Amino acid sequence: MATNRKQSDRRPPYRRSKQRERILALLRSTDAHPTANWLFEKLKREFPNLSIGTIYRNIGILVQQGLIGRIAFGSTFDRLDANVTEHYHFICERCDAIIDLDLPVEPGLELRIPTSEGFEVHRHAVEFYGLCPKCAKRA
Repeated sequence: MATNRKQSDRRPPYRRSKQRERILALLRSTDAHPTANWLFEKLKREFPNLSIGTIYRNIGILVQQGLIGRIAFGSTFDRLDANVTEHYHFICERCDAIIDLDLPVEPGLELRIPTSEGFEVHRHAVEFYGLCPKCAKRA
């Protein structure tokens, strides 16, 4: 069955890239929510001509394709997430760890925003802050 999609709805085609595939594989191999710099450090030996700009360009493509998520992390570097299912995060205020929480996503939360006031909600994100189990033990 063919679907009629507007041109603007289509994702631009990208040629296969070994570097992009390795970035995605590396992100899928960790639950640490790393930064672009972390990826660069892990991959620079494998790809001697790799630049941090290449990392950022490929992150942008992977985000655009919906294969990874980007977590804005305040005034520091964005963190990356290969888990693109809807989920919540716990952020440790001491060590900056970001941990995926195994909690059901509240589907009706968007319905609480008054559309009569002009809001158009597409999704929501909830983050919990405190001390992770490792830091809580040390406290």
